[in-house]
Amino acid sequence: MAPVQKSMVKSLPFSENVPIPTHFRCPISLDLMRDPVITSTGITYDRQSIEKWLEMGNKSCPATNQQITQDELIPNHALRRLIQDWCVTNRAMGIERIPTPRIPLSKIQATEILSEISSSSIRGDGVKCSVLVTKLKALGKESERNKLCVTSCGGSQVLAAAFREFAGEGIEGAKLGLLEEIMSALIFFSPLDKGAMQHLISLSCSKSIVSILNHGNLAGMINSVMLLRKLVSSMDAEAINSFAKTSGLVEGLVKLVQRPISSQATKAALATIYYLVSADERLCTKFVDLGLVSSLLEILIDCDKSICEKALGVLEGLFSSDKGRERACQHALTVPVLIKKLLRVSDLATHFSVSALWKLCKKGNCCVVEALQAGLFQKLLLLVQVGCNTVTKEKVSDLLKVLNSSRSSVECVETVDFRGINRPF
Repeated sequence: MAPVQKSMVKSLPFSENVPIPTHFRCPISLDLMRDPVITSTGITYDRQSIEKWLEMGNKSCPATNQQITQDELIPNHALRRLIQDWCVTNRAMGIERIPTPRIPLSKIQATEILSEISSSSIRGDGVKCSVLVTKLKALGKESERNKLCVTSCGGSQVLAAAFREFAGEGIEGAKLGLLEEIMSALIFFSPLDKGAMQHLISLSCSKSIVSILNHGNLAGMINSVMLLRKLVSSMDAEAINSFAKTSGLVEGLVKLVQRPISSQATKAALATIYYLVSADERLCTKFVDLGLVSSLLEILIDCDKSICEKALGVLEGLFSSDKGRERACQHALTVPVLIKKLLRVSDLATHFSVSALWKLCKKGNCCVVEALQAGLFQKLLLLVQVGCNTVTKEKVSDLLKVLNSSRSSVECVETVDFRGINRPF
């Protein structure tokens, strides 16, 4: 047995005065090794430490300076068992036995599974494909390393191609469940590469994704809207316009906003809608007709920062259309809610609130009197003093001019919020 190191156990803080044998320590971290692996140079390190060393761009063994690669790491089972025996022997001293680590997925294994998924999907063997996708996802959940291994082997492209093979009209029963399973794996092994995107924006895939959005189980609906957000965020305006024609897309997104199933789904739905209305103003009318303006205003009364920013972004986009502004001017909450969000959320929320009010008061030529009565003029002056970005500041200045022309005929509401104002417009 090697000489004993007279120091505390760093990685086991619950123990006291337990010396660790030197050869049980990782040469990099100097902590007790939990998953010892041997490099091609014959030196043993803890897997987590040596992999982190290699991920930082180092290509040589820290001890010998000879070239090594991550694929050459071999589990040192003999040393690991000695360490476990030592932990058991010192159990009375508060040392817990380290668990036997799972052997990480190799690139060869990952490639083999992905190849089988591809073959089974081409053959139309849904049962086999489902089993393999479930296995792949389970391996990915075992460790971040396994997940990165699958991704680096082109996992997202293979899964997207499999999804496309089974996608199309009339998905139901086992086929619906299979597509939901593949979609779940696609979300898990994100980000999606360019090849995966090309598969998923196809007509058959878009129809299936929207079908799951409207008729899938709870997890399927959440995964579908998250996938939609990833897709539209990478498309140009022309591609979005084409994708937006998918039957049931607009209705499904609005449903998730009006009848939320999770905060995650609501955020993804709002982000997707934002990209859609930003790409084509003509889509605004569809969303407005489904009552989205009213729903967003009600959400904004009480929501977290992330949802607030996204909801304000969508509202601002909807106000680019005449119908959106008309519907907003008819709603009693519009002006009070937008003014409330001017200074209390974030710079992004401020930008969207100012832009939305600017569109209502200048482009829509409505809500000016209501805005003045609610104290918007004073709030904007305060915003100028507090500071904002250049684009927002330009709209604030323009909006102040619009409001100033009507100030003489309207009695503004003064509140304690505006006591810091010390200069006139």
